[in-house]
Amino acid sequence: MAHQVTLIPGDGIGPEVADATVRAVQAAGADVEWERVDAGLNALEEFGVLLPSEVFASLEATRVGLKGPTATPIGGGHQSINVALRKKLGLYTNFRPVRMLPGLKTRFHDVPVNLAIFRENTEDLYSGLEHEIIPGVVESLKIITNSASLRIARAAFEYAHREGRCKVTAIHKANIMKMSDGLFLKCCREVSAAFPAVQYNELIVDNACMQLVMRPETFDLLVLPNLYGDIVSDLAAGLVGGLGIVPGANLGEHHAIFEAVHGTAQDIAGKGLANPTALMQSAVLMLAHLGERDAAQRLQGAIERVYAEGLHLTRDVGGNAPTAEFTDAVVRYAQA
Repeated sequence: MAHQVTLIPGDGIGPEVADATVRAVQAAGADVEWERVDAGLNALEEFGVLLPSEVFASLEATRVGLKGPTATPIGGGHQSINVALRKKLGLYTNFRPVRMLPGLKTRFHDVPVNLAIFRENTEDLYSGLEHEIIPGVVESLKIITNSASLRIARAAFEYAHREGRCKVTAIHKANIMKMSDGLFLKCCREVSAAFPAVQYNELIVDNACMQLVMRPETFDLLVLPNLYGDIVSDLAAGLVGGLGIVPGANLGEHHAIFEAVHGTAQDIAGKGLANPTALMQSAVLMLAHLGERDAAQRLQGAIERVYAEGLHLTRDVGGNAPTAEFTDAVVRYAQA
């Protein structure tokens, strides 16, 4: 029986990388039926809202989504599409694996970077609780709860146990925010006690950023509150080639959305220059989530073979291939 998946192509280069990824998933042998829905600027123009009700209706039916990059207009009171989806669907875990692709030349190409990042997705400063106390003075509220912190800590340790990860590092700023980040650490320590085979340690976020740049190979799995996770996960992506490479997943109890974490790249939209690697690797995570592990391995293997050969790479990673040529190569190897 075919898997039903909601496809949100997005804005800018989103439709191009989405079409490329749909081809690659099909080539890998996965039986997926896509339901396309619009969100972002295209939806705003057509329906008057960034996130139409049809998106939620589709995701309620399919429970799984694949999402391209979407744009949120600055100003005008528009809520981020990603934040709205996470809150509405209870997607409390942002999971981002960060791993070097073979043959890709980066500043760290000779370092065995292989990280898993678990970011709490629903609270912290992203709760959006801001107000002006008096003219010229604005206050933002940082929300950290016991329940959300325990939930993300369990997700991180369960993944480490299941996937053979040896060490979980909790990232914090409890030396300054003793109550909020202190609560986050308390929850991580509580969960760690149930997983004695997994090493647990803690790092202050500024030191963690420095250590990631100096010795990225010493990290295994990171668990972080929302704001630090947003920043550190992008830093980690820079170690392996940038946001055009790294996949992402937003996971909850009942729904999962897999997405490219890069921007809409409006400057190259429609020119056939986009790199679909991030969304293709997000589709690999999606296929594994759906139980299509053979198809996931075929697609991941095809992507890695294209990078290892280096003959059909897009411009952002040192090649000259247009989107179609890169995609054709991935499709060819996925079918082999």
